[in-house]
Amino acid sequence: MMKIGIAGAGKIVNDMLRGVKGIENITVGAIYARSNRNGHIDDLCRDYSIPKAYYNYDEMLNDDEIDTVYVAVTNDVHFEFSKKALESGKNVICEKPFTVNKDELDILCKLAEEKDLFLFEAITNIYLPNFLGIKEKMKELGNIRIIECNYSQYSSRYDEFKKGNILPAFDVNRAGGALMDLNVYNVHLITELCGKPEKVEYYPNIERGVDVSGILILSYDKFKCVCIGAKDCSAPLSTNIQGDAGCIHIDKPTNTINDFVVVSNDGHEEKVDANGGHHKMYHEFKAFADMVDNNDKKAMRDKLEHSIVVMDVLTEARKKIINK
Repeated sequence: MMKIGIAGAGKIVNDMLRGVKGIENITVGAIYARSNRNGHIDDLCRDYSIPKAYYNYDEMLNDDEIDTVYVAVTNDVHFEFSKKALESGKNVICEKPFTVNKDELDILCKLAEEKDLFLFEAITNIYLPNFLGIKEKMKELGNIRIIECNYSQYSSRYDEFKKGNILPAFDVNRAGGALMDLNVYNVHLITELCGKPEKVEYYPNIERGVDVSGILILSYDKFKCVCIGAKDCSAPLSTNIQGDAGCIHIDKPTNTINDFVVVSNDGHEEKVDANGGHHKMYHEFKAFADMVDNNDKKAMRDKLEHSIVVMDVLTEARKKIINK
């Protein structure tokens, strides 16, 4: 049984709490947030029957009834909160993006190994049954030639950003921006399907020092991949994996993949949806809890290797932002 303490109280926490409902081997025993969020925390505790609220992170880490910390604070302090939890002997589930850079992730991985603890990145798409279906159906596409992912979603926070009110989602010093918020889902999808790219190039649109949108190019030996992420404009969401025998088309966000269509060169179409109607975060947390229950460190390390590849890509791409 995984006994979770939550660090954070943002929108993603509401999603997580809905996602873990019905997972029998997970309980949420506590939540931590800053004292100025006490009203919101009271609401969460009431709505989701969370027995304990903490306004001091160290106090929650000293709670013996908590064995796992779900880190859902702002991107820039993912490393700090995760490291402290591991040092306190707690397993860690950290929201995407795992850390700000590859060096931070390396430290967390080494610490988890030394402490014999579980360390996971909370990322929806690679745990979805539909993702596994895409992985299987790619074999029917022949030789992959082109992949393009477009996750463009106009952010309401962009209006405030244009007024000069810099919220964390648009603060480069807090690892905000389109790459770390939206394009990260595209990177997870592609690298779990195709492995580490040979070359990474990022062409960001920079405003006030942060990438409000950008085009990421991942070069592989036999094909090229273009990943678009935008928070300053919108477009119909689309992912296409194109081979010389057919195409997989996804017209949903790459963080949910509610369904997809396989289109062969002769025009035959097959629609696939194996997600089972669960909340988008259900499958990842069910996988985390099962790995802990089964003490399956190999499965955890396999996912960590994937997260390391993702962080390699993000670290390389961010150089085009922070060096401008």
